[in-house]
Amino acid sequence: MTEAAEQPAVEASALERSFGARKALDGVSFAIPEGAFLSVFGPNGAGKTTLLKVLTTLVAPSRGSASVCGLDVVEGAVELRARIGLISHNPLLYPDLTAEENLLFFADMYGVENPRERARELLEAVELDHRRLDTTRTFSRGMLQRLSIARALLHRPEVLFLDEPYSGLDPHAADILDSLIASIRQHHTFVMVSHDLDKGLELCTHALILSKGRVVLFERREDIDEREFRETYRRVVGMGVA
Repeated sequence: MTEAAEQPAVEASALERSFGARKALDGVSFAIPEGAFLSVFGPNGAGKTTLLKVLTTLVAPSRGSASVCGLDVVEGAVELRARIGLISHNPLLYPDLTAEENLLFFADMYGVENPRERARELLEAVELDHRRLDTTRTFSRGMLQRLSIARALLHRPEVLFLDEPYSGLDPHAADILDSLIASIRQHHTFVMVSHDLDKGLELCTHALILSKGRVVLFERREDIDEREFRETYRRVVGMGVA
């Protein structure tokens, strides 16, 4: 079956989101198949985080539509939340709970089978098993980010959304995230927002550049001329020309 014939894992069609008079998203359209890794690039204010919020049901679109796992992000929001994971700047953890208690809380919320075993497995994967009984308020920024990664993976989401996941990570923690992504990549679809062209292009199967809420470029990685891509990013996005 060709990519075009498959039901997209993530799709946006003429997607708009306004905040008062400002359009954060202005007619965004794209689609990626199951198993893809989409890297979304753009400067601050381009609409990247708003796009993630719409796709993860945190913000409703003003116009247009979007679907994830075949579910409309508005009409199917409740079911969809059980099938996606989100890693963002906010670790979404409770500071007075231990690392293990945090994971067990979210495991219960998602109805994860064998929750204690799954929590221990992920704590070991992010190299925090030795801190499992420590409250997360004692964790460094990098440790919190690693635990938030474990939280997002608990229920084995079909689509994993990552909003600048490498931000605040030390080199060792970044290596851990690289290894985790590599180990689970065949089982998930990814959408990652990033300012890091090198890392984003290294990981992606598809790349999208946003500027002022509009799609400047959307291509499969195999079709990208890297020199032209970087020039487009520098000229169109870096210079603020929409």
